[in-house]
Amino acid sequence: MENLDTISQLKEIVARLRAPDGCPWDREQTHSSLRAGLIEECYEVVDAIERADDTNLREELGDLLLNIVMHAQMAGERGAFSLEDIAATVGEKMVRRHPHVFGDKSANDSQEVLRQWDAIKRQEKGGASGILDGLTTALPALLRAQNAQKKVGRVGFDWPDAEPVFAKMAEETAEIREAIQASDSAATEAEVGDLLFTAVNLARKLGVDAETALNGSTNRFISRFQAVERELQSRGREVAGTPLEELDRIWDKVKKG
Repeated sequence: MENLDTISQLKEIVARLRAPDGCPWDREQTHSSLRAGLIEECYEVVDAIERADDTNLREELGDLLLNIVMHAQMAGERGAFSLEDIAATVGEKMVRRHPHVFGDKSANDSQEVLRQWDAIKRQEKGGASGILDGLTTALPALLRAQNAQKKVGRVGFDWPDAEPVFAKMAEETAEIREAIQASDSAATEAEVGDLLFTAVNLARKLGVDAETALNGSTNRFISRFQAVERELQSRGREVAGTPLEELDRIWDKVKKG
């Protein structure tokens, strides 16, 4: 492999692992069996980005690339497509969907780029596809809601700014109370979902990524709760059995730093 470029070398390594006399684990893998690992690698890439850890980011992107090469190898074994086919397809797509760079179209800002991208994508799908037809169901709920809102927002179905969203959140909160008072569990679930969907809309109008924001809040909650635990442990006590009022006092102390 000494004379191969690094991508070709990685392809050869994966092919060798998948060979009849290769690694039993790698030979047993299928597209389906690698799904969970692929998702996990994506999250680990995101984690490295959030920590601004270039060394780890390089490693995690490598793991993600390995997954792609594995899928390409398995597809190649049945004559479906190759890694080169993947690269060619996405390259052609980038050229088609950037006519303001590679053609004679113009785009004055990023929003125009996105509107143009969506229009070209619909044309590629036959022109009759709906704006939300290509929205995958595999995304995390917050990200899927955010993407749905962005897509319809690009064609004008959107609030002009954040202010009306605050009123909508108050409306949804009131509807949750009504559902609770009616002891309607199905309606309660639906209204809570509407409130979360509206919260995503508010985040979007404020320029905040909902998934990132919630993840940050969860991380802060975990860190603060662990600090409460340590505080109690230093007193020879545990969270369980400690009055809520005392937990709140310790929490406020931790929160203030």
